[in-house]
Amino acid sequence: MGTEIWIVIALVVIAAVYVIYLYNKLTSYQTQYENGFAQIETQLKRRHDLIPNLVNTAKGYMDHEASVLKEVTEARAAAEKAVDAAHDRPGNPETMDLLSRAESALTSGLGRLNATFEAYPDLKADANMRQLAEELATTENRVAYSRQAYNDLVQKYNEYRRSFPPVVIGKLVGHGEDAQLLEFEDSEAIQKPPEVSF
Repeated sequence: MGTEIWIVIALVVIAAVYVIYLYNKLTSYQTQYENGFAQIETQLKRRHDLIPNLVNTAKGYMDHEASVLKEVTEARAAAEKAVDAAHDRPGNPETMDLLSRAESALTSGLGRLNATFEAYPDLKADANMRQLAEELATTENRVAYSRQAYNDLVQKYNEYRRSFPPVVIGKLVGHGEDAQLLEFEDSEAIQKPPEVSF
């Protein structure tokens, strides 16, 4: 065999190793943002689990506010479905948009529920209600933190995927699209923990 053949073989091996390296790095970044989404999912499920207790505690006091309680309950159900859909496809633009809209609707409903608490002094004084409200506020903070961490990982993946040569090779190895950030419609308001006054 001539020197030219060895040079060609060496170049092919180097190119193959480089493609494998790029693929592994893209996959590593993808795994990181998927794990980041799992953290969001955990906090959203905790949030969703707290809401029925909050609603049930409030029901006894809020006879005239059934529509608000129903709205929160329906928004919670929609948000749970959106989390389940996003679980299977974190980073997918459609599922992240669905999750964003569902969680924004739930946050809006919880805001209206909190506003109605002011009209019920006995409810505000209820120990269970105070504890649930504190847990919900803590969970909202955890959701915001987890969402930021997820978005940072998605940004890292997207920036690397768009750089050269990953932008060319990524399309060939299954990393052709950007992952979607998780942004809520009321992103400025959601950065603040919910105001619950007792």
